[in-house]
Amino acid sequence: MDKREFRKKLLSLVLPITFQQFMLAVVSASDALMVGVIGQDLLSAVSLASQITFVYNLFLAAMTIGTSMFAAQYWGKGDKDAVERILGIVLRSSMSVSFAFFFGATFLPELLMRIFTPDPRLIHYGIQYLQIVGITYLLCGISQIYLCIMKNSGLASMSMIISSTAALLNIVLNAVLIYGLFGAPRMETAGAAAATAMARVVELLWVFWELRKTGRVKIRFLYIRKPDQRLKKDFWHYTLPVLGNELVWGGGFTMYSVIMGHLGTDAVAANSIANIVKNLIASLAAGIGNGGSIMVGNELGAGRLEMAKAYGRKLCHIAVGSGILSGIFLLLISPLVLQVTDLSPTAEGYLKWMLVMCAVYMAGKYVNGTTIGGIFCAGGDSRFGFLCDAVTLWCFTVPVGLLAAFVLKWPVLAVYFIVNSDEIVKLPAVYLHYGKYKWLKDLTVRKEGKNSIDNKKESFRKTKPAD
Repeated sequence: MDKREFRKKLLSLVLPITFQQFMLAVVSASDALMVGVIGQDLLSAVSLASQITFVYNLFLAAMTIGTSMFAAQYWGKGDKDAVERILGIVLRSSMSVSFAFFFGATFLPELLMRIFTPDPRLIHYGIQYLQIVGITYLLCGISQIYLCIMKNSGLASMSMIISSTAALLNIVLNAVLIYGLFGAPRMETAGAAAATAMARVVELLWVFWELRKTGRVKIRFLYIRKPDQRLKKDFWHYTLPVLGNELVWGGGFTMYSVIMGHLGTDAVAANSIANIVKNLIASLAAGIGNGGSIMVGNELGAGRLEMAKAYGRKLCHIAVGSGILSGIFLLLISPLVLQVTDLSPTAEGYLKWMLVMCAVYMAGKYVNGTTIGGIFCAGGDSRFGFLCDAVTLWCFTVPVGLLAAFVLKWPVLAVYFIVNSDEIVKLPAVYLHYGKYKWLKDLTVRKEGKNSIDNKKESFRKTKPAD
């Protein structure tokens, strides 16, 4: 493996994707923190209402991971038409899911908020947020899928520019609309949602502008109306386990919010800040995982299996080092986080120790994000993540967390420790599974219906001289 070439590819993908993920996390943080300046109840309400967006993003994440599986390999193979066919298949599904979430957030917001909290004030503020933010689901169903295609077709930097510009616009509009600056109406929680919607409109318009350029992967309405059945079957064969994984993991994570949401507003506020800090620092994990997935997928699609294997090994080493350094960094900035947040003394005491637990969490997050969400999925090995999360979350952290919170009545920090231990618990199983190399697979399909590995084996047998 050419180390210089590896570093060049890695940086060209990881840096823009990391920055893009970081900006998305900053937007999420700004929604909560800016309304949190007005009051702790508003902070808690926006944090809980954002769980609906979180669940929606699970479906979107599964479809973008599935898109990346095939787009990376077909792009590495040089088959642009297949990438456009995959795009049509995914858009057909993403728009259906987006409409369902739009309908729920717009017309059933009170019902959704009652899932997370019985507090009438939090429900009131959450309804204001959801009824406006619902429109963004329809917009993201198109823009996020195409931005994923751009990352996999040599345009990761442009994808980052579009997404990050929209994020910056969102932050600016947050300040203007939440606080009523420059003559704008003071909308508070509704302002945070309106800012998000306006930024998403700009993002989608920019995506449509990029579509017009020569050489770009196009949205073909023919491929949306009449999807390629063979590709569709292959896509869902590998993507359904990813969707199961996302729902199992996300459902467990949402249950964590339900558990913390019933432990009082101090616990909710501290948990909200801890999650914001954790997500910001974990942006690099997403960058390594997503960028690594594209790199490994390109090599697999081109038939270079040994190179893909070498890339995977190097990415794992990087993930371990990055996870340890990120945990140390989180500990170093913890005093600053405590200083700039305006929480009650009880909530501040919770947050102090929550941040320590998050630092330990980082090591597992980086390794699992790179392997389960990156390397394994690059070769279509998506079932392992589903099984791993199903066992870890639903056989351990969720039931034990519920037992500790509602039956044993353990302290808030003890409950938080339990529900944040999943990434560490997974590590032994992830390490053992990586060494089996089941992820080393070419998903691209030849016209004769065989994958490229089978074709190469058959070609070798035909050209091998007789004994």
